[in-house]
Amino acid sequence: MKRLLSRLNPLASVGRLAMAAPDNKPEGNQPDGNRGQRPGGPSMPPQSGNRQVMGWLVFAAVVVLIVLALSPGRDGQQELSWVDFRNLAQSKMLDEGSVIVNGAGNKVTATVSKESPLLPGKTVTVNVMERQDYWVKDLESANVNFKKVEESYWPVVLLQLLPVILIIGIIWFIARSMRGAGGGPGGMLGSFGKSRHRMQSKENVKVTFGDVAGVDEAKEEVQEIVEFLKTPKRFSKLGGRIPRGVLLSGPPGCGKTLLAKAIAGEADVPFFSISGSDFVEMFVGVGASRVRDLFKQAKENSPCIIFLDEIDAVGRRRGGGFSSGGNDEREQTLNAVLVEMDGFDANTQVIVIASTNRPDVLDPALTRPGRFDRSVAVNLPDIVGRRQILAVHAKKVKLSEDVDLEKVARGTPMFSGADLAALINEAAIIATMADKDFVELADLEEARDKVRFGRANKSRKIEQQERVATAYHEAGHAVLQMMLEHADPLHKVTIIPRGQAMGATFSLPEKDRYGYGRKHVLATLRVLCGGRIAEERKTSDISSGASMDIKMATNYSRAMILQWGMSSRLGFVNYSGNGENESIFAEKDYSPETARVIDEETRQFIDDAYEDARRMLDTNWEKVVAVAEALLRYETLQRDDVDRLMRGEQMGRPTVADLLAAESARKPLQVETQADDPEAGLGGAIPTPA
Repeated sequence: MKRLLSRLNPLASVGRLAMAAPDNKPEGNQPDGNRGQRPGGPSMPPQSGNRQVMGWLVFAAVVVLIVLALSPGRDGQQELSWVDFRNLAQSKMLDEGSVIVNGAGNKVTATVSKESPLLPGKTVTVNVMERQDYWVKDLESANVNFKKVEESYWPVVLLQLLPVILIIGIIWFIARSMRGAGGGPGGMLGSFGKSRHRMQSKENVKVTFGDVAGVDEAKEEVQEIVEFLKTPKRFSKLGGRIPRGVLLSGPPGCGKTLLAKAIAGEADVPFFSISGSDFVEMFVGVGASRVRDLFKQAKENSPCIIFLDEIDAVGRRRGGGFSSGGNDEREQTLNAVLVEMDGFDANTQVIVIASTNRPDVLDPALTRPGRFDRSVAVNLPDIVGRRQILAVHAKKVKLSEDVDLEKVARGTPMFSGADLAALINEAAIIATMADKDFVELADLEEARDKVRFGRANKSRKIEQQERVATAYHEAGHAVLQMMLEHADPLHKVTIIPRGQAMGATFSLPEKDRYGYGRKHVLATLRVLCGGRIAEERKTSDISSGASMDIKMATNYSRAMILQWGMSSRLGFVNYSGNGENESIFAEKDYSPETARVIDEETRQFIDDAYEDARRMLDTNWEKVVAVAEALLRYETLQRDDVDRLMRGEQMGRPTVADLLAAESARKPLQVETQADDPEAGLGGAIPTPA
């Protein structure tokens, strides 16, 4: 239910899409400013990347040396017997001066002439017996001149022994690396089993609770963690034990990582941070080795804080439907985490903080008392929290005096802290590109729409027929939203393309909504149907522009039936399941007859809303026409403009095209006046139009 509530955004934007394909824009956490840093410290472990590369290079060198050592030598020389060599010498088939005798007197080499029928142009060698002179007599009798070259045995011996020496040295290096890695998994490649955490010493952790806004309840709940790290004896007097683990859960971008850093900054202790995915490797057992190494170093630096980001990467519920039944690396890592947290003494000043966006998928053994026994919800901020967050980020930019952060906070429901930070930054960029000295309220409005719905495509060329269809589509949404009492108040309506939408109708809730009333949902269904009805009546055709409206209406209807018990036929029963089944094949907790009733009720809710919306628009069609024609002229209308048009009044303000036409009409008159006056426009200058 929480996931569906997060999808049904109170800041509703019902509009006409350019295509029927759903929006695939990904959502994710905003990057943490300190996450990319690697501050050093006296106990920071060495990085293992270079050592792993060295290990692979050494392994490749071993293979190459073994191949070279076992392969026969190919120096291009042909070895002969002394009889064959003597026959060549007597036949004058050896090049003059090519016969060489080494100093040891046991090897003779020579080059065969090219005219020889045997081995022409080859270098031949023959081994002779030492301390015998038969070879000297044979060479002298054949009138062969030879020369002696003094050579040593040692270069030859060392060349033969070099591969063996290198292999022995490499084996010694590997054995030493295994001892240095503790003999754990991956020890053959150096520090492969070492933890890859990032450590920030207490001097480098400068984030405090003053930098965290919008989560006052969460800060109060973790305040006792700070007190325990500062004064542990205060808790030991009465025999109390501080929680060993704190689980921070909440949607992305709400400040879980920032809150963990603030706890370390307030307590003035080191901060060990690592992501859950850093434990998982292709080798089974490496993750468990890294967990043991992380906790070992944390105990050596206590008091400290261990922060496990995205713990659901290794802490998912065991025994799910996707398990292969073998030795799972993720379960090995989870078991290591459970054992290490269970091994903390009562006086161990190591606090483990974990964060996740999916607390519902965590293993029950991970959240039981004695491990992560304190769960802190870091939810989306309310209007007061958004006002505080905007004030924190607004200190970095120059705001105009007319900026009301209270109004901006009211217009940003369901925005996370990361969204609000991006809003302030985008507004500063927009004001800078417009050469403004201060960030104005209009810049914040544009930045809000850009962050939530995408950039406005003002340069996109749209056919007049499609502009008309879009204008009436959005006018249908806007008129119904103004008329329905229980719908969210209208904020503005535009036909300027933004993202994938050709136009959009924005609502502005009067307050943060944490639940959905039946009257509000039914009114929202009628607003969603208004766009298709108005477009069809004007163009006598329907298009794919209502695809997102249809999707939202279907989601609302099914949520009313499956989760909220708002169907009179199905009653006060939940049919959506508990979401804990991880099987590949989805299982339903109701019969086929109930599934048929659910489909009929879903269709009934939408059909009733469609007919009511059609009746209201037929009765007030002149209001739809007035709003649509104004959209074709002005492209964007505020709530006050729509209200004035629905009362039958005129806008009374010129469009951009009217201003440009008036400007161009004044220019020829001023140029003609200058030509008639001989004293005007000295130096050939043309006066600037007023």
